[in-house]
Amino acid sequence: MSGRQKPYFGILVFPGTNCETDCYHVLKNLLKVDCKYIWHKEKRDDDINAIIIPGGFSYGDYLRSGAVAKFSPIMSFVRDFAQNGGLVIGICNGFQILLEGNLLPGAMLRNDTLKFICKYVNLKVEDINNPFASGYRKDEIINMPIRHNEGNYYINNDGLKSLKKNNQILLRYCDENGIINENTNPNGSVENIAGICNKERNVFGLMPHPEACCEELLGSDNGLKMFKSMVSFIS
Repeated sequence: MSGRQKPYFGILVFPGTNCETDCYHVLKNLLKVDCKYIWHKEKRDDDINAIIIPGGFSYGDYLRSGAVAKFSPIMSFVRDFAQNGGLVIGICNGFQILLEGNLLPGAMLRNDTLKFICKYVNLKVEDINNPFASGYRKDEIINMPIRHNEGNYYINNDGLKSLKKNNQILLRYCDENGIINENTNPNGSVENIAGICNKERNVFGLMPHPEACCEELLGSDNGLKMFKSMVSFIS
């Protein structure tokens, strides 16, 4: 894709989505990139070359987080778009939607604390050979906020082996020194996993909110490199 297109992001909006304007602000105002909102009842959009599924509580998180959203008309387009190599990033509830829609492996459970968590966490960048984290250094420690009730990522042993074999684990929860253990795991996620991609490396889901930490005024600008990485890939 690189060198052949002008970046044009589509930001999906479901009933209950609440982070779409943050994503729009980062792209349009900070990075000067074209973007638009896409309502969940749309069936396709041929203008865009990257998709963001933002955070929130799509359909009120009824049944399970993301369980209803996967049936929205726009999701058929998202599946075809991803299958054809288009970039898709799902943030928090967006990650949950990607899991429910089988665009990424695994499932999301309630936090092991059984409480909603809202705080900044440290993350270790495990892999940079992808369009989402190429702007970081390997093993770089970054700081991003989380705010979720169901962020406890689960996958069975065979699935975990596959993630490791294919370097699909992009982010893990850690401390400020990069230590990864149960004490640096905020929600019980398997092996501190905070974000994964598909085998083809064009679909990425993460529980932390990069759009909420793109300016120092907010406490961190570590999320900006993630958006810059995607923009560079399709520029």
